[in-house]
Amino acid sequence: MAEPPHPSATDSFEVGKNRVNPERLYTLWELATQQHPNDESRIQAILAEACGAMGLDIALVGEVEEDKFRVRHACDADRRFTGGMVLPLAETPCQSVVERGATVFRPDLAEDLLPGGLSVVSRLDLQACVGTPIRIDGKLWGVLAFAGVAAHHASLKQEDIAFIELIAGWIGLLQKQAMQNARLEKLALTDEMTGLSNRRAAEARLQEEIAGARRHNQTFVLGLVDLDHFKLINDRYGHRVGDEALASFAGVFLDHLREEDWVARWGGEEFLVCLHTPDIDQAEAVFERLRSALKHRSFETSAGAIHLTLSVGLSRFDLEKGTQDSLLANLDSNLYEAKSRGRDRIVSSKHGLGMLQMASLLKAAASEDRILAAYQPIVDLSRREIVADEALARLQTPAGEILAASSFIDAAAGLNLMAGIDSIVASRTMGRCAQNLASGASSQQFAHFINLSPQFLARRDLVEKLLDRAQGYCKTCGVEMGPVKPIVFEVTERQAIMNLDTLEDDLKFLLDFGFRLALDDFGSGYSSFLYLSRLPISFLKIEGWMIQNMQHNTKALNLVKSLVDFARNQGITTIAEGVEDEDTACRLQDVGVDWAQGYHFGYPELTKAAFPA
Repeated sequence: MAEPPHPSATDSFEVGKNRVNPERLYTLWELATQQHPNDESRIQAILAEACGAMGLDIALVGEVEEDKFRVRHACDADRRFTGGMVLPLAETPCQSVVERGATVFRPDLAEDLLPGGLSVVSRLDLQACVGTPIRIDGKLWGVLAFAGVAAHHASLKQEDIAFIELIAGWIGLLQKQAMQNARLEKLALTDEMTGLSNRRAAEARLQEEIAGARRHNQTFVLGLVDLDHFKLINDRYGHRVGDEALASFAGVFLDHLREEDWVARWGGEEFLVCLHTPDIDQAEAVFERLRSALKHRSFETSAGAIHLTLSVGLSRFDLEKGTQDSLLANLDSNLYEAKSRGRDRIVSSKHGLGMLQMASLLKAAASEDRILAAYQPIVDLSRREIVADEALARLQTPAGEILAASSFIDAAAGLNLMAGIDSIVASRTMGRCAQNLASGASSQQFAHFINLSPQFLARRDLVEKLLDRAQGYCKTCGVEMGPVKPIVFEVTERQAIMNLDTLEDDLKFLLDFGFRLALDDFGSGYSSFLYLSRLPISFLKIEGWMIQNMQHNTKALNLVKSLVDFARNQGITTIAEGVEDEDTACRLQDVGVDWAQGYHFGYPELTKAAFPA
């Protein structure tokens, strides 16, 4: 920026009807164009220069808010006034500036004002003051005021007043620019459709929440909300109607939050919510109230009433080792699980690991040899002897905790990781079988049941690898194997098998080798008899609900009897699952069930020996 020529003593500049001293104008220009860290320091420098030039002690820039005078900038060596201070406008000389809308100069406040008329003046013993309006776009925004504590300030000249008015005009322009910047920043951080904070603002605020949580040792709960099947609304009614529903939902959302909590539009139909509570149960209650409220109301749009449901993932921030990335990953995982379970529900980390977290844990466990097998005994009911066992997958966490299959099987199946787990458990079980045969701990008639998922059977490479390992184990067991092997593979109708022709092809290699087949969970679905008619089943495992209900439910008892008769006619061995007491075991024996397993006969136990996968 080119420097203007230094003004001579004869130059003059007009503000209103008054002329500005050129030396002061040049000084103002220098201060305004110098490098300053921010506008605050620039305004402070100009106020200080103005006070010195006019022999005054105090300079204030204040915003007028109805009947309040809020100090935005203050130049006062004795700190009688500071930024942020709020004064009653009527108790300051600025009241007259606002009333007149023009510059007011009071050279002798002691004579000009009634004693005690202005508390600020009397309390600070001010002797003289001058104030001028600060306008933005022609409207009064505030007042620039100067004051002194000595009587000689009554000699203030017209050129001083012109200088003050010039400064007020410059501050008005600076304040307008600051307000415009603030509006632009707000627009950049606000979702236009809903009026909520947008993702950029939410990420910044989340960083502040994490820093504050660690500073005060007080955690919080974060929620990620997704409106179920919202794409269908956009596809059916158009995005304009979808936008109307989103905006209405945002308003309802705010009604269910406390003042200290906040919500932001995370993207699309997802909302991020921060609840300032360490109690995950309390957080669940908040969202449950919102979820229930949606069931009893509709959102009016230009296309008519629209009903919405929501899925929620919740996670509490871990003060010790949590990060923003891990917190958001937990949220995504829990929300994914809520949607995978059928939507219109809430899933939080207190119920265990989310599916994506579990995926990471499963992959690490597989690579670090922490997928284990526990074995539950199966008993011949007529002889009460253990004649077989079932291999059940277990996961060992890095901390040494053993997780049951129920805590990770659904996640493994949903994330297409089941085939790898089946491969590991099958390999461990075949190795254990070979060792028991070699040591004489069991005979060839002792059966080892292994669950195989459709995911595993569809992988021809894994099936061939399993057969190669089986052949290797057969050579090491030291026993001459006949056509029937001790390994029995279980398939279940609980798992989705869309094509039985494909399943038969997948099983052919295993059956040709001499492995046998068991149908697990018989009675849990609709395809049981179709499976029996198409597959070479050797063992039929009867679903636990029938076993547990047959003592008090005649229909369940008759179903069990019918299954036993059918299986006996087909040369199929029946196995009752979930047997938990002796009375049930005796009743099963009476109706002709062959074998049984359950807690009454033994819990699944990990083996001490490790067999490589």
